[in-house]
Amino acid sequence: MITSRPDPSIAVRALKSAAPYIRMYKGKVFVIKAGGAVFADRESTRALIEQVAILHQVGIKTVLVHGGGPQLDQLQAALGIETRMIGGRRVTDQQSIDATAMVLNGLINTRILAICRELAIEAIGVSGVDAGLIRAHKRPLVRSGDGSGDLVDYGFVGDIDDVDTSAIEKLLADGLMPVVSPLSSDAGGTLLNINADTVAAAIGAGLAAEKLVLCTGAPGILERPDEPGSLISYTDLKGLKKLREQGSLVDGMLPKAAAIENAIRGGVRRVHVISYKTGDSLLAEVFTNEGTGTLVVADLNALTPAEQHVASASA
Repeated sequence: MITSRPDPSIAVRALKSAAPYIRMYKGKVFVIKAGGAVFADRESTRALIEQVAILHQVGIKTVLVHGGGPQLDQLQAALGIETRMIGGRRVTDQQSIDATAMVLNGLINTRILAICRELAIEAIGVSGVDAGLIRAHKRPLVRSGDGSGDLVDYGFVGDIDDVDTSAIEKLLADGLMPVVSPLSSDAGGTLLNINADTVAAAIGAGLAAEKLVLCTGAPGILERPDEPGSLISYTDLKGLKKLREQGSLVDGMLPKAAAIENAIRGGVRRVHVISYKTGDSLLAEVFTNEGTGTLVVADLNALTPAEQHVASASA
């Protein structure tokens, strides 16, 4: 039987194209944040972790921060606990914070670590509580953003006071990959639920990360939320503000936008918003100029000539 041999030139070209990026990013810190929807099944979880593994294995110091919203919704429904969201943020009562700990520090974190073991990644699970990584306080009553002027109590939801990344830095120095649950606590040990995008941005700033990558179900940041074809290839903080003012940022994209701004102002050079639903989107975003989602920088002048050419051509 005569069989044809796969064309090796395709793989060789891919390696040659990726080599400059590997040299550029080796030893740099990337913070990858993935929402709970990524971990809805083993296949999508493994698909993401395989990409993260490549970053880790080529010498990029990778921190993975995860959410768990859909899984928490499912557990709360099973327990008869109502899920409440205001402005894209979860309201967390005492029953909800207990369920949050079960899902984030238990189910999701452990599931990720199991696949990391399968892929020979030396990963360590931590949370915002561990070694004082995230110091936070309970969010005070805030005015509703719907124009009613009503006060909103988010319950056991935290706002970050400080980040101590020393434990994360030690893990990275030892060649380990931290897998971070965003569950945190206040100084008195009260558990607090913090938006995973917010935690990822704070850790990215604390580590002076080269990149923060937000993996979401959307293709990236859309100019028109209901039209996937309105993907914005690149923007800066001024453009992000304009998008918020014109109502382009809705629901879960609102806290993401706030996290992006905080990350960049905190020293993260570049933030990417990509879809986990697109095959190998993380690798394409990191190892090509074209990317797959939205790149956000402090100022568009920070883009390289090659990036400006690609972005202009696709705009």
